[in-house]
Amino acid sequence: MTTSTRFDVPDAFIASYGAHGPEERAWLARLPRLGDEFLDRWALRPDGPPAHGMASLVLPVRQDDGTPAVLKLQRLREETAGVPAGLRAWRGRGVVRLLGHDEESGTQLLERLDADRPLSSVSDDHEALCVLAGLLARLVAVPAPEGVRGLSGIATAMLDEAPRAIAALSDPDERRLVRTCASAVAELTGEPGDRLLHWDLHYDNVLAGEREPWLVIDPEPIAGDPGFELLPALHNRWEEVVATGDVPRAVLRRFDVLTEAVGVDRRRAVGWTLGRVLQNALWDIEDGETALDPAQVTIATTLLGHRAESRRG
Repeated sequence: MTTSTRFDVPDAFIASYGAHGPEERAWLARLPRLGDEFLDRWALRPDGPPAHGMASLVLPVRQDDGTPAVLKLQRLREETAGVPAGLRAWRGRGVVRLLGHDEESGTQLLERLDADRPLSSVSDDHEALCVLAGLLARLVAVPAPEGVRGLSGIATAMLDEAPRAIAALSDPDERRLVRTCASAVAELTGEPGDRLLHWDLHYDNVLAGEREPWLVIDPEPIAGDPGFELLPALHNRWEEVVATGDVPRAVLRRFDVLTEAVGVDRRRAVGWTLGRVLQNALWDIEDGETALDPAQVTIATTLLGHRAESRRG
């Protein structure tokens, strides 16, 4: 791996991202040169060691006037194509600010936040959940701009893939659950919603800031119903849910906090959360899994039980 004269690409990122295939490895080979290009183009200087997520490299930098920022380098993907439009529509309200963007490469210059203080560092789970719920309510209050992917197309694709994927599951109860999730999505596809959604809002995608106490990072914006946003927060820090000794009650408590903060219809929220369980199941099966994630099975069955009780009531 060729190394830039001004920053090193972490070996862990090279190993993990390069394992995805030849396109990813080719991009990694270009990454040092790409980083140097944008350091020059935007008059930036490195200001600390780079960090990385699953698919991006983030380099702390200083702008020409000394203002701290981060340079985010990532491959253009369908999931991230709407990020600039989404960040501009949010205008920094509860979310990191976009300072610069290169459309061709997908490179972003972003406001610097405190990467050492994610929301997951807040020890009280209820406090952290309330912070996240408040941020989510602010994000989904914004209508999605033109050009952002729509939930309608995503839902239709899930329904098309579901029959083939179900056959790969070894447990008949799990096959029935995925069919139920698909049926819930089918009931909602005619009203997909038009709010600007983050798609992956959990505690580690919220960082401490100076402009606001907490700000959201790493959106993969889509246009849709706010109910489609809840599963990552329901699944977040799952070991703490288990530690309560009453998992269904803990799941429903989280569900109540989120739906009340966002003001989303609970019936639709259940249906779209089942849709997220379906989406994750399809991704896992595509990766070779033959069983569902146990935590998501528990979330789905808890919400289905809650829906059934509500209908009887």
